[in-house]
Amino acid sequence: MDLRKLKKLIDLVQESGIAELEITEGEEKVRIASVHANQQPMYMAAPSYAAPAPAPVAAIAPVTNVAAEPAVIDGHTIKSPMVGTFYRSSSPGAKAFAEVGQQVNAGETLCIIEAMKLLNEIESDHSGVIKAILVENGQPVEYGEPLFIIG
Repeated sequence: MDLRKLKKLIDLVQESGIAELEITEGEEKVRIASVHANQQPMYMAAPSYAAPAPAPVAAIAPVTNVAAEPAVIDGHTIKSPMVGTFYRSSSPGAKAFAEVGQQVNAGETLCIIEAMKLLNEIESDHSGVIKAILVENGQPVEYGEPLFIIG
């Protein structure tokens, strides 16, 4: 998870007044807790922890839905082999290498990851139909981060 996303989540916790927020994205898990000097720590049973208050849920629902989406889709996961910036096409105006619903064969280029000013073509290691593209164009990616799901 990149630092910009973490900063936004921290700001969200501070502005909303919620005590704690936990986000799971792939294999990464982040828990942000807000503890004020005059606030006593609050301990809750597991069932009440899983059901946050209605107002904050509306504020964080998009983040939660995005993190939960990849776990629902079955198929072969193509993961990033390096740290860098994810690009769906060879240039800003060019057609994307891969789209959801497209049939791909093993060895076909799916995306480019720019790392240290080098453009690295990432090829499919599995044949099938692209079920999901898990990263936005221009987004930084980490080593091992899921990029595509192919069924």
